[in-house]
Amino acid sequence: MVPVQDHVALAEIELCGELIIAASNAEDRLSLESIDEVLRVAEARTDTAGA
Repeated sequence: MVPVQDHVALAEIELCGELIIAASNAEDRLSLESIDEVLRVAEARTDTAGA
C-alpha cells in the first residue's frame, strides 16, 4: 500500500494547530482580526489578487 499525502489537508491541520495555540495563549477571545492574522487571510488575499 502506497502512503498518500493530501497537501491541502496537511495545510489545514497546520493552520488549525496555529489557531489553537493562539487561542490558548490569548487572555480573552480572539478577535476576527487576530484570527485572520493567524490564518494568514490577508496574505492569501494578496496572493490571489496578484495572480
